Amino acid sequence: MGHGGNVIAELLADHREVEEMFDRIQALPSGDERRRKVADEFTIELVRHSVAEEMYLYPAVRAHLPGGDRLADREIADHSAVELLLKELEGVDCDDVRFDLLVDQLVNEVSAHVADEEQNLFPALAEACAAEQLDELGDKVRTAKKFAPTRPHPSAPDTPPGNMLVAAGTGLVDRARDLVTGRGRS
Repeated sequence: MGHGGNVIAELLADHREVEEMFDRIQALPSGDERRRKVADEFTIELVRHSVAEEMYLYPAVRAHLPGGDRLADREIADHSAVELLLKELEGVDCDDVRFDLLVDQLVNEVSAHVADEEQNLFPALAEACAAEQLDELGDKVRTAKKFAPTRPHPSAPDTPPGNMLVAAGTGLVDRARDLVTGRGRS
């Protein structure tokens, strides 16, 4: 969850972690009960990652990059599409054919989003911001992930200040539910 380094290093590490989870789930046969556990793991990571980006990365994109509002809005739209898929996946049994279809769709959507961030957004941000700013953003993102929700909430606000007000309380409830159910424990 928290890897260290500036915001770009932190988010790149998250991307690699999710890609590894995608590889694990795709290596398991359809209907295998272990697929639910891996799906829960990547859901937790994707939700925390997205919330942290929406709280801190995208406001920085808006402030520091030419056309930042348009870029941030596009990234948030990508997050919304993924969150809807995660919510749908949450309600589907792993032996249902829709489970495999949703996983494939998630892998494709997330992979395209990650490629765009890594090829375009991150280099532009690295050029526009001082090292200290990127380090500070990394610290904020790591802190946000600790308190962020762990389940998809598609109707929750995804821009400040609403997302900052809702995230901590929703995250607390999600982590309590996870504790009771054992969800997300390896």
